[in-house]
Amino acid sequence: MKENKSAPVKVKSKIREFIESILIALLIAGFIISFVIQAFKIPSGSMIPTLLVGDHLFVNKFIYGVKLPYFRTTLIPVTDPKREDVIVFVYPEDRSKDFIKRVIGVAGDKIEMKNKKLFLNDKPYADPYGYYTDQAIYPAEAQPRDNFGPVVVPEKSLFVMGDNRDHSLDSRFWGFVDLRDVQGKAFILYWSWNRDENNVRWSRLAQLIK
Repeated sequence: MKENKSAPVKVKSKIREFIESILIALLIAGFIISFVIQAFKIPSGSMIPTLLVGDHLFVNKFIYGVKLPYFRTTLIPVTDPKREDVIVFVYPEDRSKDFIKRVIGVAGDKIEMKNKKLFLNDKPYADPYGYYTDQAIYPAEAQPRDNFGPVVVPEKSLFVMGDNRDHSLDSRFWGFVDLRDVQGKAFILYWSWNRDENNVRWSRLAQLIK
């Protein structure tokens, strides 16, 4: 009677195939997270009403070019952030955190706030996304929230603000964002959880972010 020596070989080949499939899947996932798309959760109300606490969104990392992870060197340039883009970036004051804000000024722009009125290059800015809830107006000597500047955005930098103007820690307080620290552009909501009411905000799912 002949021995069946093919069975162990088949088992080994199946195990190897399984491991290879997992490794390939991990490599693809790593590539996508590093260069193409990344998930992000909104932890604060600085972007209300555009983004709410508990919103989950995808960030397009490719739109501003392919960057080498960790070194943040652009390998393949595509385009730079534009005014009114909602971007995710490394927080300059604590590089372990990512922030999300809206681009107000790009390199060469002159930014100024006078009594909650935003001026861009010495002209009143329509500020379509600005949201104000506090009627109090603070002088520049007290804090830069309502009266700020003028400042000119340096080369390879951005001036950003939260849409919730009265409740946002942004460029008015800590300065400019380096283009190298931009992670990507927020583009779509895929989930939204209202933690105060413990329910899903179904109407917000699949909304494009403007």
